[in-house]
Amino acid sequence: MSPLAQRLYVPVRRAVYLHPGQLATSREPAAVSTILGSCVGVCLWDPHAEVGGLNHFLLPESPAHAAPSPRFGDVAMARLLEGVLALGGARGRLRARVYGGACVLSAFESADHLGIRNAQVALDFLEREGIEVESRLTGGRRGRKLLFHTDDGTVHVREI
Repeated sequence: MSPLAQRLYVPVRRAVYLHPGQLATSREPAAVSTILGSCVGVCLWDPHAEVGGLNHFLLPESPAHAAPSPRFGDVAMARLLEGVLALGGARGRLRARVYGGACVLSAFESADHLGIRNAQVALDFLEREGIEVESRLTGGRRGRKLLFHTDDGTVHVREI
């Protein structure tokens, strides 16, 4: 592709909306969006393979008696990593971005509120796996709308 064509090329991205407890990974360009409050969304991306994914989890850890579900951070993080690796991502090239974890209801405000615990589960997982966290926007009192491009790693975040 010529330099001019490269500058004019805009990939067509499939639009995907994530509800709480869902995740999406893609080898094809996708624009994945979600809305986060105390929930956390982690964008995982391999810039070389141009594959990526996003999860949206509600609670930090699944109870021992519950079936594994991506509603829980421990399960959602493992499934996101497995999904990106299965599409050709390489562990050593992965980059992460972590968003959400707000305390949107003042009645639940504490030093260890749900949003903080959700964000910490994601950060601890990424550290254990040796995955670099490129950016992080967690905590606060307002929700966020998140849009992630799986092919180039671009993220757009807006407080709501």
